[in-house]
Amino acid sequence: MSIFRQAVSAIVRALPSEKGYAHCDIPCGIYDPIIAKIAAQTVQKMVMRIQALQKPEAGDSADAWATYENTIGRYVAVKEEHAQLCKKELSMLWSDYFKPEHLEKYPDLHDTFWKAAKLCGANKQRVDLDASKELVATVDKVAETFWATKNTAWQDTVADVRFGS
Repeated sequence: MSIFRQAVSAIVRALPSEKGYAHCDIPCGIYDPIIAKIAAQTVQKMVMRIQALQKPEAGDSADAWATYENTIGRYVAVKEEHAQLCKKELSMLWSDYFKPEHLEKYPDLHDTFWKAAKLCGANKQRVDLDASKELVATVDKVAETFWATKNTAWQDTVADVRFGS
């Protein structure tokens, strides 16, 4: 055994340490479903904008068509980006915040997260107002459960975050 290893072993034996325990990978208080809520609402807003976008007529100018194609492309890109962000934020809450005792108290929690993740994917694939509304409602349910586990009145201040039209 090298002298270095012997020295390190001697130090470890001389200075015993206690095991440390942590409930998550990041400090407490950082978790919040608000990003998932805003992302889901952005998906819904982009679906509404895509559906409301007027397609140019066959004889319209190349500029009108280019503007339309650019606009729909941007709306779709934002919709898909926010659906993915929503899925990422939900995944972090599911894997890092919620614990087995939360599942005991809220037995539908697993199904709610599963449904929300599937809705994120469905909203990336389609332009479906009902699916986007269902995503917002499901993320709202996750947020309500989150705040219930925190036993805090903050849920009253953030649960109703909504975009204007």
